[in-house]
Amino acid sequence: MNRKVRFGVVGTNFITDWVIAGARQDPRFELAAVYSRTEERAAAFAEKYHIPMKFTSLEEMACRDDLDAIYIASPNCCHAEQSILCMSHGKHVLCEKPLASNAREARAMIEASQRYGVALMEAMKPTLTPNFWAVAANLSSVGKVRRYFSCYCQYSSRYDKLKAGEVLNAFRPELSNGALMDIGVYTIYPMIVLFGKPQRVDATGLLLPTGVDGQGAVNFTYEGMNATVLYSKIANSALPTEIQGEEGNITLDRINRIGQVVFTPRQAPAMGREEPVQPKDISLPTVNDEYFYEVKVFIDLIERGEREARINSHTHSLQTMEVLDEIRRQVGVVYPADKLG
Repeated sequence: MNRKVRFGVVGTNFITDWVIAGARQDPRFELAAVYSRTEERAAAFAEKYHIPMKFTSLEEMACRDDLDAIYIASPNCCHAEQSILCMSHGKHVLCEKPLASNAREARAMIEASQRYGVALMEAMKPTLTPNFWAVAANLSSVGKVRRYFSCYCQYSSRYDKLKAGEVLNAFRPELSNGALMDIGVYTIYPMIVLFGKPQRVDATGLLLPTGVDGQGAVNFTYEGMNATVLYSKIANSALPTEIQGEEGNITLDRINRIGQVVFTPRQAPAMGREEPVQPKDISLPTVNDEYFYEVKVFIDLIERGEREARINSHTHSLQTMEVLDEIRRQVGVVYPADKLG
């Protein structure tokens, strides 16, 4: 298949800008349509990127025979309904993280992918970049894995607005938002890709006045190992991600955008003075924009006629949503979407 894959995009925010910039590095990508709820935003976005078609009806866009795939970057609460609508019209769907509001919605999306014979992939970018491949390829170097630790804490400017009495989308439960869904998922999805679904989840968090979480800390139990993740939208942290094993450690500078991966072998016991161990940079060159890789993997799926990716698979996405559901249950975060169905 050498022809272009013609994309429509849902959502006109900064994330869509970033994805388009990366996607255009793949010569197979063609940006053909945009959907927005208002004619003004659709027209402005179409003019910005020279997009030939613009819509204020998603169903009208999904029905087009001259579109192959839809990238969805709408609020989390809309992911399932919009994805299923697009898939029902034979469109492949690349959906932003988190895949859905909850596991029930994720199951319905996966079932739609199978029923309509189209690809569905969660746009969780870090797990599809070269430096995540470096982690996976070198994981055996640490020996028996005993701990996974990951941290993503980033103070949100929108939190200042919240403290001033203005509630923006990032902290609205009706949009299925909050710290866990926005940034905590970055710490959990790679853990599930590498180690599978944990046996036990123990979560604590802080609820904000709107009912969403501002931050959280979660311990996970696996056979023979533990995992801990920290995430926050109300405080910053510079802590890296680390995989600790009996023979050494792998350290990732940032879990959401992996710029460097370092392997440090265990210091061997010795008599007398010990020579310091030498960390080894095992990072891989990242030639393209970080968003290029997720679009490339997605287009590869379409070309091969496959329904799901190997890394950002339906199973990994569903297991992640099941873990997120349990964390929210323990912390006390409830979305209107949880009460539907």
